[in-house]
Amino acid sequence: MQISSRFSIAVHVLSLLAISPSAHHTSEWIAGSVGTNPVIIRRVIGQLKKAGLVNVRAGSGGATLVRGLSDIRLLDVYRAVDVVEEGQLFHMHDEPNPQCEVGANIEAVLRLLFGKAQAAMEAVLADVTLEELVHVLAERIKAKA
Repeated sequence: MQISSRFSIAVHVLSLLAISPSAHHTSEWIAGSVGTNPVIIRRVIGQLKKAGLVNVRAGSGGATLVRGLSDIRLLDVYRAVDVVEEGQLFHMHDEPNPQCEVGANIEAVLRLLFGKAQAAMEAVLADVTLEELVHVLAERIKAKA
């Protein structure tokens, strides 16, 4: 299973807003950086706005960050774009055979393990701020200039 690309798109969008604060951040301009359709960008920005991470100017458009980079954790972004429902990162296969001793018990065992794995991943995301990510990104950009 892969996590929806909405998460990486959302991180890309927020990073772009931070790296280029004076640009006119329209969905078309952002889509050019992300390499996707502006409609997808508008959907993701709408989710980020609903989560209180960005503001969108009416009319001519343009998105801006609402919170400081140090106040945005990657877990905030992950949750904002509804990547997965809580406790649902891993999907179980359908209809294991209840007559089989493994089939009858595997789901309970895997749910425990999968829950721990999701909690560990979310703990890592909670530990990283957008400020840290943008700092590393800015250093890479500077090194290639």
